[in-house]
Amino acid sequence: MELAYIPSPSHGVRYLGPIPLRGYAFCIIIGVFIAVWLGNKRWVARGGRSGTVADIAVWAVPFGLVGGRLYHVITDYELYFSEGRDWVDAFKVWEGGLGIWGAIALGALGAWIGARRRGIPMPAYADAVAPGIALAQAMGRWGNWFNQELYGRETHVPWALHITSSEGGRVPGYYHPTFLYESLWCIGVAVLVIWADRRFRMGHGRAFALYVAAYCVGRAWIEYMRVDDAHHILGLRLNDWTALIVFLLAVTYIVVSARKRPGREAVVEPGVSDGGTVDPEAAAEDKATEDKAAEDKAGNGTVGEAADETGGGTGSKTEDRTGDEPGDLAGPDAVAAKDEAESAKKG
Repeated sequence: MELAYIPSPSHGVRYLGPIPLRGYAFCIIIGVFIAVWLGNKRWVARGGRSGTVADIAVWAVPFGLVGGRLYHVITDYELYFSEGRDWVDAFKVWEGGLGIWGAIALGALGAWIGARRRGIPMPAYADAVAPGIALAQAMGRWGNWFNQELYGRETHVPWALHITSSEGGRVPGYYHPTFLYESLWCIGVAVLVIWADRRFRMGHGRAFALYVAAYCVGRAWIEYMRVDDAHHILGLRLNDWTALIVFLLAVTYIVVSARKRPGREAVVEPGVSDGGTVDPEAAAEDKATEDKAAEDKAGNGTVGEAADETGGGTGSKTEDRTGDEPGDLAGPDAVAAKDEAESAKKG
């Protein structure tokens, strides 16, 4: 008798009258809200307008769902197009099956479209939403728990997952809860990105690349533990190879980007005059720059005033004197009038 284990839900769906309430769908929806909420807070802190993240998410989320489903269907096509299978099942997203690689790739395309329509730099937007995406993944993995899917090898550790369903080739028993491992890893990734972004002021897409690289590391060892059917290449599961390639690309991007475009974007959303609060550290740096510019301007102004006093000022006083004083300092007309008066006196 097992003293401790993680129980699986007896049902992954409940009905409110004729309306099905699916645990998998709820986890995805909650994850999206978390990503938008945190992304909005980070975007406003960078100087953007509140609501922009949600507006762009309207493009990113549908694209991401389609991309995630496409990746799953393409890489596990035999589940839908082999003999005895119904291809219509490929459209039943609520039954599970979203590939994160396709979701991020096509979701990024949707975000790029939304960002371009608003004149926003895509790398800055990606940096803002990166930790939120990791937390959304952490929440979404609990959808696999509701569906009793994507678990690891058999085990008898106290935190083993108890699988009770025998549908779809499942064998009831106790297995590694890889959904839980990945959920916890994603939370750690979110914390890492938030810390690194504050510590190093990452910009130009590097915070997002850090999220991608860190996630790939965890996904690689978690994927190795899974026992569900998957395509293998040279003894490794397809997703392991994908994680390795994407990890190398993300690290390369961080290194190259840091050399070519150090620092972070000064402006993330053109035309924002209010509605956003600037990061205190960034505000301090901007204030220092403004103060130095003001000092330089003041110095130039003092030199100019001194020049006026020694140059232009003297000229003005001379002109005033030539207009008012008699004698040698008088103007030409006054001298001529004096000569005529003396001639008339002699005559």
